[in-house]
Order: sequence, then structure tokens, then C-alpha cells
Amino acid sequence: LPGWKMVIGGSKLNKGLAQRAIEKGINVMAGYGMSETCPLLTAANLKPELEEGEDKVDYLIKTGFPVPMVYVRVIKDDWTDVKPDEKEMGEIVVRAPWLTQAYYKDEEKTKELWEGGWLHTGDIAVVDKYGYLTIVDRVKDVIKSGGEWISSLTLENLASLHPAVLEAAAIGIPDEKWGERPMLILKVDDKAGVSEDDIRRHMEKFVEEGKITKWALPDKIVFVEEIPKTSVGKINKRVLKEMFH
Repeated sequence: LPGWKMVIGGSKLNKGLAQRAIEKGINVMAGYGMSETCPLLTAANLKPELEEGEDKVDYLIKTGFPVPMVYVRVIKDDWTDVKPDEKEMGEIVVRAPWLTQAYYKDEEKTKELWEGGWLHTGDIAVVDKYGYLTIVDRVKDVIKSGGEWISSLTLENLASLHPAVLEAAAIGIPDEKWGERPMLILKVDDKAGVSEDDIRRHMEKFVEEGKITKWALPDKIVFVEEIPKTSVGKINKRVLKEMFH
């Protein structure tokens, strides 16, 4: 499909899917926004110094950097900006001329949306040295285990790099000792003959590479025929939590 240019939003563009698109000649990148932002906030255009790099796919799947007339901050609980080290996490808050001003007949929700004079997205992100944002989770989806935060999106992205994995979802399941522990739910190619142990070995190599901690390895891996989606095509984690909690 040479000549196609696609901006993918709605859910995270994972690396495995991006690589397959590029192999077919599609110029693909991630974009980010929400209904309340009408809709675009950021796009993962490649900066000139990154266009020829071997890791350019890693930048194309990031959340990107703000489009013109959008001002973005990633803030901690004390309203200080996170360091651009790809480790410190915070919530994305934004200002732009076209943002939603209020929710219809819902003053309380409007107050939460615009706390401190910035629109709160509910998305947790990190920032790199080039200014690219990477969403690592939703406030409501991050896996809270033993006082640590584990990004469900990171687990999904790494799982998707296995050639047999077609779709991946990660959720936190209740644990008496740690509060929550990670669980991977996978749709795989039936012809591949992949096993739970194959997926475990695949994930363990990312611990060795320093991409995740050993603590983030999933306690449970489940294969399903279909992963439930919302009406707009996002993974429906509410349904998954109801299924496996």
C-alpha cells in the first residue's frame, strides 16, 4: 500500500502493528486527542534528526508532541512538571483555543475537568529528551501492585512483538498480598502453536533488556478467541475486569 499515510488514534499504536504497516509501504504514525479536545492534541511526526535512525519506529508509536496552538504539560501531584527522562510519570494537562468548556448540566465533573485552569485528560505519560510524550496508561487502568505502578500499555506493546500475538490486553487482577498483579490476555494465531511458556520467555527477555522490571512480569497469561472492544474499537478493560476478577 505505498503512498498511504495514516494517523492512528483511539488506542495505542503498538510497535508490532507499526512495523507490519511500514513493511506494506504505509507511512504510519500515532496521534492523540479526545472528544473534549475536538480532537487532536499531539502527533508523532519524526523530527529531522530522527528520520534516518534505526529506532525511528519507536518514535512513530509515541504519543508525539503538541500540534500548533496546543500547550501541553505533564504534571505530578504537586503540579511540577516531570523530568524529560522517560521515567518520571505524570498526568497530561492541556490548553488550546478549541477545548470543551464544560459538561452539560454537570458542574462537578466540569470542575474536575478544569481543575487549576488546565484540562485534565486522565492520561499518565512520560516525556523524552526530544519532547515526545508517551502515554503509559490511563489513571483508571494502571496496575497498582505493592506500592508500584505497572503500565498496562507497556505490557501490551511488548507482548504484541511476539510474531504469534495478534492482539494483547493487560489488566490488574486482585491479589491479597500486593493489591493487584498483572495479567495478560492474548489473541494469538491458531496456526503458530504458541504456549504460555513461550510468552513468558518472550516477556522475560525485556527484563534482561531493562524495558520492564521483573516485578512487572504477568502472573497469569490467558489465550482468548476475541478481546472485547468498545463501540469505538478500543479494548474494553471494564468487561475484561468483570470476566477475570
